[in-house]
Amino acid sequence: MKAMIFAAGMGTRLDPLTRTIPKALVAICGKPMLLHVAEKLMAAGITEIVVNVHHHADKMKACIQSLNYPGVQFHISDETDNLLDTGGGLLHAASLLQGDQPVILHNTDVVSDADLLKMLHFHMSNNALVTLAVSRRKTSRYFLWHQNRLAGWENTETGERILTGRTPSGKTEKLAFSGIHVVDPRIFKLITESGTFSINTTYLRLAKEHKILAFEHDPRFWADMGSREKLRKAEQMIIQNPSRFKPESIM
Repeated sequence: MKAMIFAAGMGTRLDPLTRTIPKALVAICGKPMLLHVAEKLMAAGITEIVVNVHHHADKMKACIQSLNYPGVQFHISDETDNLLDTGGGLLHAASLLQGDQPVILHNTDVVSDADLLKMLHFHMSNNALVTLAVSRRKTSRYFLWHQNRLAGWENTETGERILTGRTPSGKTEKLAFSGIHVVDPRIFKLITESGTFSINTTYLRLAKEHKILAFEHDPRFWADMGSREKLRKAEQMIIQNPSRFKPESIM
């Protein structure tokens, strides 16, 4: 099975750490973020991992090319000339991700104990186009759900709200996205957006006609490592719960 790690971001909130190294290579508990995610994916049976690169691209390429895990192939999706965001990045890497099995997408700056095998089983057993890992935690931006299907998006700070049209009554539930997705390869034929764009735009467009589902996990064991303060909190979470963040097996 294949997966993609979104690792091309600038990491500006981690300054000055990211002045000399890419965000994905910033260490948490002595190990680069990239390897925390890669090892979690491998423990779930992933044998091909695509990593997109942009910021400090040469250092990222050198790291990826040096990785040596038996039975696992790493591929580079090069965005050196143009940072494409999640949607553009996924589309740019499409040729590396084609196949007949679901693909896991994982942000490089999130760590969690979410059960990826359980998420894959949920996705396939429900014949979903997309499954998004979500949790009941406080944030400013939420996906909106109706009967566990994607119904919209909301920014509670700005008041911006987008509805897919699936719920005429507008009654929805707010759940926070966790930066982990499973997509069916069918999605590549359904992406009409181009250039630099968020994959959220595509999901919201497709949600009225296609099955995009929520997969809930425990918010207590999830962390965004996007800022220095959040990085410290994530380290404490891992230190205090070591068994939850150690992959059971690496291929």
